[in-house]
Amino acid sequence: MSSTVWLVTLGALILVLLLDLSFALKDRNKETSMKTATIWTIFYLVLAISFGISLGYWHNIQARREFFAGWLTEYSLSFDNLFVFILILARLKVAKEKTQLVLLFGIVISLILRGIFIAAGSALINRWSWIFFFFGGFLIYTAIQLFRESSEEEWEEGKLITFMRKKGASTFTLALVALATTDLLFAFDSIPAIFGLTRDPYIVVTANLFALMGLRQLYFLIGGLMEKLIYLTEGLSLILAFIGVKLLIEAMHAQGWHAPFGLELPHIPLTLSLGFIVVTLVITASLSLFKTRKSHHSSEL
Repeated sequence: MSSTVWLVTLGALILVLLLDLSFALKDRNKETSMKTATIWTIFYLVLAISFGISLGYWHNIQARREFFAGWLTEYSLSFDNLFVFILILARLKVAKEKTQLVLLFGIVISLILRGIFIAAGSALINRWSWIFFFFGGFLIYTAIQLFRESSEEEWEEGKLITFMRKKGASTFTLALVALATTDLLFAFDSIPAIFGLTRDPYIVVTANLFALMGLRQLYFLIGGLMEKLIYLTEGLSLILAFIGVKLLIEAMHAQGWHAPFGLELPHIPLTLSLGFIVVTLVITASLSLFKTRKSHHSSEL
């Protein structure tokens, strides 16, 4: 990808983010309305989808598929991450009018951390192909942990937050530190996941940027929706496990282990990965809505 394309893309996305963040600063002491949150969320979704479709015309079809696979995975992870944010802000009892500013700084921290992890990930991949064994194993471990902890709906303060509370830190500071440490843990999941779908730095960066853009507005929309998407975490665990296995297979191919123990290792095409991600998300959402609707109907009888 040429430096001109990089500059134009990043320049345009940064301008959009600065516009968004300027509104956040302007209304930092106001509670975000559902109308405003809905408009911005739709805007970012249309922007991401339009960008992904356009890649097929001025870049190539493979880039389009890689972007949508990466963006859907990262956006789904961000969606799940917001559920934790909701628990954190509720647990710390952050005032609604201050939530805007906390999320603003939280997203900026996310962007910085993602940038650092993407750069580090690219450097590791270019130097050591065996690093995919670590990435794949880590994603499978994360998937198992997600599946086991899917029924937990509480956020517990870590030692750092407890220490800062005892030292008299403000609620705003506690919330900001809690979001920052949570962002760090999320970055450990998301970066190996995206590298399991594409090695193109341009796709990795843009997929992550589009996944984080609009996160602040999405927070104000999903409070009630998260209660309905009860199987989202299980769906994400399946996606991460699938990408983890894909990474392990690719790592073995890279080492020349094409048929360990006499078993021919398959090559998992991107179309299969994209199809698995989409089907898993659709089934997860459908089962969740069916289950919650059935439970709501039963409670009314």
